[in-house]
Amino acid sequence: MFIRRTQIKSRQQGEPYYTYRLVETERVNEQVKQHTLLNLGRHFDVPKAHWRDLASRIEQLLSGQASLLSIELPTELEALAQRYQALILATRCDHKKALDSVQSVDIDSLELVRPRRVGIECMALHAIAQVGLRDKLIALGFNRHQLSAALGNIIARMAFPASELASYGWLQQRSGLGELMGYDFESMGLDRLYQASDQLWKHKEALEQHLYDQEQSLFNLKETITLFDLTNTFFEGEARGAAKAQRGRSKEKRSDCPLITLGLVLDGSGFPRSSKLFPGNVSEPESLEEMLGHLQCRKGSIVVMDAGIASESNITWLKEQGYRYLVVSRKRKRGFDPTQAFTVKETPGQNIRVQRIVTEEGEVELYCHSQAREQKEQAIQDRFSERFESALQSLHEGLGKKGATKRYEKVLERIGRLKEKYSRAAQHYDIQVKQDEASGNASAIQWTRNEKAHSQATHPGVYCLRTNISDWDEATLWKTYTMLTELEAVFRSLKAELGLRPNYHRKEERIEGHLFITLLAYHLVHIIRAQLKAQEIHDSWQTIRQKMENQQRVTVSLQCEDGKTLHLRKATRAEPHQKEIYDALGIPSQPGSVQKTYA
Repeated sequence: MFIRRTQIKSRQQGEPYYTYRLVETERVNEQVKQHTLLNLGRHFDVPKAHWRDLASRIEQLLSGQASLLSIELPTELEALAQRYQALILATRCDHKKALDSVQSVDIDSLELVRPRRVGIECMALHAIAQVGLRDKLIALGFNRHQLSAALGNIIARMAFPASELASYGWLQQRSGLGELMGYDFESMGLDRLYQASDQLWKHKEALEQHLYDQEQSLFNLKETITLFDLTNTFFEGEARGAAKAQRGRSKEKRSDCPLITLGLVLDGSGFPRSSKLFPGNVSEPESLEEMLGHLQCRKGSIVVMDAGIASESNITWLKEQGYRYLVVSRKRKRGFDPTQAFTVKETPGQNIRVQRIVTEEGEVELYCHSQAREQKEQAIQDRFSERFESALQSLHEGLGKKGATKRYEKVLERIGRLKEKYSRAAQHYDIQVKQDEASGNASAIQWTRNEKAHSQATHPGVYCLRTNISDWDEATLWKTYTMLTELEAVFRSLKAELGLRPNYHRKEERIEGHLFITLLAYHLVHIIRAQLKAQEIHDSWQTIRQKMENQQRVTVSLQCEDGKTLHLRKATRAEPHQKEIYDALGIPSQPGSVQKTYA
């Protein structure tokens, strides 16, 4: 076995170039013949000094003599030898000869090589087939390499959420996705992943519309409720080349970094309908008209959103466009009369009661009291009040100590800073600072707690919803509002489970591509989870990923009695919790075909 360099002329331009092949010599009827085992391509860059050792090592691996007098190669060349062995075995696969033979084997010669994960990959390909994503990408002009890189990007984000660079390493060294797809990711350059990201973003609107149409058909979705919200993610670095990378209020408390904002429109089942990227400093209320304006939802559709976007101008716009709305009110004044309330959820420790009020304008206000929320808000109030009083007490006691703050103006300044730090609690306190006329210093600090009427302190656990839906009862309105928790769960999944944050890119199109790949991954994740929920499997995506990550495909090599070697490649048997997931999705529990080579 040896490596040959051959000169070939380009068919298009007629210019010569070199290609490399792995060639095997064998004797046939007393004649020596050569045939190509593997085409190594024109970009084979191993120095010629290593060709002989590389070819010999591949021959050892194929013959099952890998453990005897093994040739020592650098790590990169050893990995290359094992990859070429796997490619040769895949082309040599001889099902009939292996299946018809019963062989005695040397147990001590058994080797297990090239373990590759296939659990999540198999599920992802199943979801891709259900929504026809492969065919859509081909229709959009993706060739074989671009298609494989695009799907590799998306599935890597589902199984191993990280940067495109990390996805590249995962595809080459840890995943069996290439086997399941029939594509050699180990020969793919990193640039292909970045180019695929650019190409996916180029077709963003077409892909979003296609996926949502397919999901509507697959799950028989009814387009009646629209959920809308914003989130942002931060950059590792300055991202100076990106106009949308702006500093603003970070929902991850990373205001020290540039941000970019993602607006997302979902239907009532949690499937994304549309998305848009905004600068990191965008004002939430300003985004609604731009997001919903081009969707052309039918009149009477219901828009559900939280207080951050529910400005008066947005409410007016929704009315003018013929939408119905159910939003969290921005009213700071809380009011709730238990005697006029109606129970919509009765669970020990988590009861929900609502009071309905119709305003003079005909709008319905629904004041809701949550037992669980009351306990949480009361605990927060108590904690901040305790800290605020402790800080005031410390400041008061320092007035009689040497070196502590005593000047009247400085004491007032310190109290102002405490009010700013503990604003949630400070609004309920009246504070007086007495001044010594002789020295002009502060002599005492006194405070009393007077809870502000209609506030969180007097009405813990109360929030207000507002809507122009007058023909629904209290229970229906409240249950529809709880769909916002589905949108919050989407954002948590995007950021914590699918690698939306942080973003390491600097170029605008790469930033947009990274976020869009995460959204495409979420489409597939939500399809899988919706089908599992229908079978009473309610695990988070992170839990599903953990359950499936240890199923692998491996190659078993054994020396046979006749001196030949049997190579068998197949997936490990699914464990019970893995088979439960496969059965719920209706797919085989052993991903990939069984490959047997006897030589």
